[in-house]
Amino acid sequence: MAKKEERVKLLGFWISPFSRRVEMALKLKGVPYEYLEEELPKKSPLLLELNPVHKKVPVLVHNDKILSESHVILEYIDQTWSNNPILPQDPYERATARFWAKFVDEQILPAGFMPLVKPEKGIEVAIEETRELIMFLEKEVTGKDFFGGKTIGFLDMVAGTMIPFCLARAWECMGIDMISEDKFPGLDRWIKKLNEVEIVRECIPPKEKHIERMNKIIERRLELDHSTIPMEKVEVTSAMTFKMSLVNSCVTFKMSVVDTRE
Repeated sequence: MAKKEERVKLLGFWISPFSRRVEMALKLKGVPYEYLEEELPKKSPLLLELNPVHKKVPVLVHNDKILSESHVILEYIDQTWSNNPILPQDPYERATARFWAKFVDEQILPAGFMPLVKPEKGIEVAIEETRELIMFLEKEVTGKDFFGGKTIGFLDMVAGTMIPFCLARAWECMGIDMISEDKFPGLDRWIKKLNEVEIVRECIPPKEKHIERMNKIIERRLELDHSTIPMEKVEVTSAMTFKMSLVNSCVTFKMSVVDTRE
């Protein structure tokens, strides 16, 4: 049980789903904390000092304890401050939440971008493969308000910061309606429920600012492509060139997201 007077600091990055989920947990627990924004991709001396192994956010400092990796931090917060539990109390349900949280970060995140640049598959095939993965979450949340039941919990924080408030915005930039209401009614309802939660609204990146940043990444990538590819070597139509440049830009954005994780 944590003492009343605590010194808690969080190093994060406003666009990072990994640090945003930690903020959600701290707010849910009512833990006062000092937030220190990193200017990524630059890395501050403090970040390098506190996380010399991975050099990434989030980093939580609790008194003299230093923790990294968002899943680990979430569990530490849950065990240190016992009010408003994040993880289920039942051992099986707790293990299941951990399984699906790992599934989100290790399978859905890369699938949301990387297959789109494999020419042997094609974009439509890659989209369907990503939807097949997301369908597992659809089945898990169907009939529930949240993955954890009636209140937001561990998996909601992990999936919520990653899918509707990160990946979906990148898909929107690409003109892809990945999670349509007709195909994913359970997830659509869940996303609407998330938006009703105050701590979620406080922690998600502002959509317009978020998309503006992604569009700038796309523009820079398009400028780079046009300046480095000799015209005599271009053997595809202008439309296809633009489409692949757009995909490559979103992959660049994906790598910038992954670089914030720990």
